[in-house]
Amino acid sequence: MNQKIYKFKTELKRVFDDNLHTKQWHNIVDYVIIGFIVLSTVEVFLTTFDAVNEKYESLLHVIDWVTQIFFTIEVTLRIWNADMLDPKYKGFWGRIRYCFSFYGLIDFLSTYPFYLNFFMPIPYMVFKILRVARLFRIFRYMHSFKMLTSALESKKSELWVSMQFLIIISIILSFILFFVEHEAQPEAYSNGWYSLIWPFMQYVQDPGGFGVYPPITPIGQVISFIVGLLGIAMFAVPAGLIGSGFTEVMEEEKQREKVQNNINRIRHSFKFIKDMHNTNLFYVANYQALDTITTRKFLTREDIMEAVESSDCFHLFNLAFSVNKEDNPLDRIVVVNYVKNRPYGCCIDRKSKITIVCTTGFTEPICSWFGYHIAKIGGFNFISKEIESDPDNPMTYYNPAYPNTCPNFQLFLDDLNALCEDGWAILPLEASGPRSRSSQLHFCYNSEKGNEKYGEPDSFLKDFVIFENMYQELTATVGELYNLQTDKNTYYVVNSKTNLARLMKAKNTFTLRLEAYTFIQNGNRLALAKTIADVFNKHFEPGVEKKLPPEMLQRPVGHDFGMQDYVDE
Repeated sequence: MNQKIYKFKTELKRVFDDNLHTKQWHNIVDYVIIGFIVLSTVEVFLTTFDAVNEKYESLLHVIDWVTQIFFTIEVTLRIWNADMLDPKYKGFWGRIRYCFSFYGLIDFLSTYPFYLNFFMPIPYMVFKILRVARLFRIFRYMHSFKMLTSALESKKSELWVSMQFLIIISIILSFILFFVEHEAQPEAYSNGWYSLIWPFMQYVQDPGGFGVYPPITPIGQVISFIVGLLGIAMFAVPAGLIGSGFTEVMEEEKQREKVQNNINRIRHSFKFIKDMHNTNLFYVANYQALDTITTRKFLTREDIMEAVESSDCFHLFNLAFSVNKEDNPLDRIVVVNYVKNRPYGCCIDRKSKITIVCTTGFTEPICSWFGYHIAKIGGFNFISKEIESDPDNPMTYYNPAYPNTCPNFQLFLDDLNALCEDGWAILPLEASGPRSRSSQLHFCYNSEKGNEKYGEPDSFLKDFVIFENMYQELTATVGELYNLQTDKNTYYVVNSKTNLARLMKAKNTFTLRLEAYTFIQNGNRLALAKTIADVFNKHFEPGVEKKLPPEMLQRPVGHDFGMQDYVDE
């Protein structure tokens, strides 16, 4: 799917979220839709008065047309955007399936039959009933109706079991009733049909007068008594189940509100920081320790764990994974904040020839944070995998062995190719080698260790003169400023047979592995990101003027909490 179309459909999803309790401007559209529903219903009501209809016929006709055009556009957009509501509505048959859902059917029937009137006459009564049915659409916005639906959904198994029991017992009693009443009332109980429907008619107070012949035998009267008790149970049991369901739904609602509140509180732990000692830029912290959030936000570890698990903006990460085993690292759990604007994670198109591709945001979230800042400072495109569709069986996007098993990979690849076609794609990865290594920034573009040659058949690097000039300047700069060293294909290489680069349309691709301690706990991490971004800019996109993002130059007061306030799209 084209990225612009996806963004438009994402906005439509927010517009049609049916939530009147958020602070999004999209709620204005919700109230406009409700207003048109009410206006349409009032118009139908007024047409029932002959005097009003004769006097204001032209005005009512205009209202009819205006509301019909409005709902035609709105319903058409809803059907087109149905796949954003649920993946099962994807494609032509998915849209058909949506049209047969509860709200989809109401949308369809209350809107499109109007146009059939141009080709075939529709009875006035049918036409107006369909219009009034539009009032059902208000249930979309009623929280109480949603709670009722949730309560019924949660208890549907119990309700079905109780209904099965009632039906089976009633059928058994009806057969016994026939055998004991047939001889006493042969005309009334001439066959099993009357005895079969008799108990069911008693349950609904016999509106059709089918049960005019009550049982007269002692056994028949006992059965009548049992049917009476079952009639009470018929309403009492479901009422009790639904009441219990309501209680559970209300508790779940309170729990969701609590979790969402905790998510917001954790996000506020990531208030913008000013890098006063190096760049003087504002940035979002690369992580917050679990104990820090506990002591400053007064949240238990269980609350934090639950909030992170329920969110789509936090990762939990153990810093020990980024420390070489030879150093005997201690476990230290931290929370990392990220932004999600795509099913797989994040995608930002800055119309640059350079794209930073983070394939390990789920397993190496702080590396993704570092890659994001290189892209943000340099004005580069950015794409990252932050969501793992199957955490129990994770798949790396860096060397995708089974891409067809991952539902988000193809979308990731499509977006990636749209960003980096004929440009530079740079894949940052974390390295956790021993500090005894002579270099800390590892550039990889060949498949054989120690091979620094350019132009190898399996290399994805074509403009190697430009790359070599960049490499020489970056080597000199990071050595002078940070006492860091670089290498080419010394400790790491690129597997050309499985690497993501083989599926990309980028003209030049290489991997940059950084030793974790250079960007996780090093106070120069933002300055290092800026240095790398500046050198990349100079050599890979020369002559293109780039400006630092305004939120990094001046704190946006009130909107300076976490990546959600920090990401430009």
